[in-house]
Amino acid sequence: MNVLWVFAHPEPRSLGGALRDDAVRALEAAGHSVTHSDLYAMDWNAVVTAADYGHDPAERFRVGPVSGTALERGTLSDDVLAEQDKIKSADAVVLQFPLWWYSVPAILKGWIDRVFVKDFAYGIADPQHPGRTLRYGDGNLAGRRALVVTTAGGREAALGPRGVNGDLDELLFPLTHGTLFYVGMDVLPTVAVPGANRVSDDEFRAAAARLRERVLAIPDTEPIAFRSQNGGDYDDDLVLRDHHAPGRTGLGVHVAPAPTRRSDDDGH
Repeated sequence: MNVLWVFAHPEPRSLGGALRDDAVRALEAAGHSVTHSDLYAMDWNAVVTAADYGHDPAERFRVGPVSGTALERGTLSDDVLAEQDKIKSADAVVLQFPLWWYSVPAILKGWIDRVFVKDFAYGIADPQHPGRTLRYGDGNLAGRRALVVTTAGGREAALGPRGVNGDLDELLFPLTHGTLFYVGMDVLPTVAVPGANRVSDDEFRAAAARLRERVLAIPDTEPIAFRSQNGGDYDDDLVLRDHHAPGRTGLGVHVAPAPTRRSDDDGH
């Protein structure tokens, strides 16, 4: 398995850095290959500019179409092309970051903004259905797995369904569903380490063991059951059909329920 590990923390000696190093050692010891994008160490430019695309400043800068044209013409900046090559070579992408203000650090958002350009990660036309776009489960990046790893200051209970911080899965929905699943990746359940500022030695060992287990299981882990856009669950306006999650609204309706398993008592 080829893993791209995208790390977005300014301090390599942080809890996140220690967890990453331990997990990478486990992957490599198991024979897997790991490629790194350590964004702070790379001094990654997080800001989209016309220079990314070799765009004529005299012309209006429409980011989507211009980025797609640059991809086609081969005029994307070298740093963006290098990151796209890493993604194309990866079987799995790990995004690791501290949860800052309920989101990813700006440098990671900027990596996504600059690397996931039109016709590479989005805007992919469906060749079998003219006028339809491949997204939310389909697209150029389909076939790859994605794992989000985050450390958070809040306690576990406070990041739960009734916690004051909000449910972590919903906080990360724009990333897991709106970004990674949008571009076609199979998104695995998040690995989170809450209470990151108060982790004891025993808690660190437990968190490291859990992360090792999860990264080694990337090929076999069941992805989050997000509903695919073009699988029939949504109408032509991309609204969930009434017979799915009837009477419910909110982000959770876009995750299909686990199939009901019959018991042995049913005689099946």
